[in-house]
Amino acid sequence: MSEVSNKSSPAPRLLVSPAWFFLGIFFVLPLVIMLVISFGMRGTYGGLKPIVDWWGYLSSGDFLANYRQSLDALYLPIYWRSIWMAVATTVLCLLISYPIAYYIAIVAPTRWKNLLLALVVVPFWTSFLIRTYAWMLILRTEGLANTLLMQAGLIQQPLDLLYNEFAVMIGLVYGELPFMILPLYASLEKLDLTLLEASGDLGANHASTFWRVTVPLTMPGIVAGIVLVFIPSIGQFVVSDLLGGAKSMLVGNLIQNQFSIARNKPFGSAIAFELTAVVLVLLLAYAWWSKKKGQEAML
Repeated sequence: MSEVSNKSSPAPRLLVSPAWFFLGIFFVLPLVIMLVISFGMRGTYGGLKPIVDWWGYLSSGDFLANYRQSLDALYLPIYWRSIWMAVATTVLCLLISYPIAYYIAIVAPTRWKNLLLALVVVPFWTSFLIRTYAWMLILRTEGLANTLLMQAGLIQQPLDLLYNEFAVMIGLVYGELPFMILPLYASLEKLDLTLLEASGDLGANHASTFWRVTVPLTMPGIVAGIVLVFIPSIGQFVVSDLLGGAKSMLVGNLIQNQFSIARNKPFGSAIAFELTAVVLVLLLAYAWWSKKKGQEAML
């Protein structure tokens, strides 16, 4: 009886109601407003153009004009660049982060773990904008990278390291690296080392143990890191704006330009809502995968 009464009690709902209210005001409501604006038309001097004949506007399909425009061939290269750079950033972060997380969680002495984790988190103590400007100083023609290369005799003239996709990739990987290391560390830190020893006792070498035991057991951390890195990367605009210049525009820069320069809020809202829909689909897929893996673990 007590279990039934606890399930029907309104207390749990009251406890989570502030969180739902916060999400509704600051997440759902802005999405609804953005969706409504995306169906509108740009005014002559920006803003929204008043619609007199609502029925004709809806029946003619003109309310989808911004979404049709977003699929124009002019913008497809920007979408493609955003996707492949987000994928490349995620792959590079995973390849760099896994050895680091493995060392911190398993190899490093216990007394050094907190210090190493602190070094991973230290970049968060500084503004991301300032750190991006620091990369501009490093990569520019007279910057630290070119100066060291020239002094070492490896190059005769400065390399074009700034305002290209190479610089954007460096900035993205640098900015998203901690978001990959931390979930990987959390999975590796909970890894049962006796399973690795058992694999070795059964004749598996280090490579086989890694791929057949370590990687599958740390897959939740891998997937979480992929989600945490890929989603911010595909909507990034600060790094591409400062380090990439006009030649490396991503979808985040396209949205920013529509609101700040072109003053076309309906079109910018349409692209932003499409990007949000993609992110939500990825999050739902991750939630479904996590639930499925949890059910398999219980079975």
